[in-house]
Amino acid sequence: MSEQYRTILAAGAEALGLTLDEKVMAQLLAYHQLLIKWNKAYNLTAIRDPLEMVSRHLLDSLSIATLIRGQRFIDVGTGGGLPGIVLAILYPERSFDLLDSNGKKTRFLFQVKTELKLANVAVHHCRVESHHPEQLYDGVLSRAFATLEDMVQGSQQLLADDGRFYAMKGVYPTEELSAVQKTYKVDACHPLDVPHSDGQRHLVVMSKQR
Repeated sequence: MSEQYRTILAAGAEALGLTLDEKVMAQLLAYHQLLIKWNKAYNLTAIRDPLEMVSRHLLDSLSIATLIRGQRFIDVGTGGGLPGIVLAILYPERSFDLLDSNGKKTRFLFQVKTELKLANVAVHHCRVESHHPEQLYDGVLSRAFATLEDMVQGSQQLLADDGRFYAMKGVYPTEELSAVQKTYKVDACHPLDVPHSDGQRHLVVMSKQR
């Protein structure tokens, strides 16, 4: 079965224009196994099918890999580490902070960081509003966060002046976009083509109005 996961992951990454070396592939598959194992007790994701996890979690997270810019990122409301852990594995030279208010989820993330020896990952167990880092971030990522307005309001203190918000969404979020355009500039809304996954996906990129 693990060979099937590897095949789907490799083909999906290739379709996204990514080449995964052996170490990255092994770490992504190890993370996938930890997600399956811990999900039974910790309810990290509603998706129970391991094959579906490959497409809807790993490949979905990888679908934004070529669209993010900068060195220092934070994934707010990261849950089981999506997309933050996946991107941290892909980009060991960049740093990824993972923030969640759910203690079970951050315990899982500490376990992943330790087992996979991810030196570029830091885990924060708190609410996004109460996180005030010494150094601001080039990118604030979110995948399953609330509305764009809530994301911006809750995490605007995290963003460097020239940084960007990267919000992963399903269908094109017309109403949400109009609500944030007063204070933030929408730089792009990229349609995402996630291999082996049905339904629309978009990445909204926003920055501070100059």
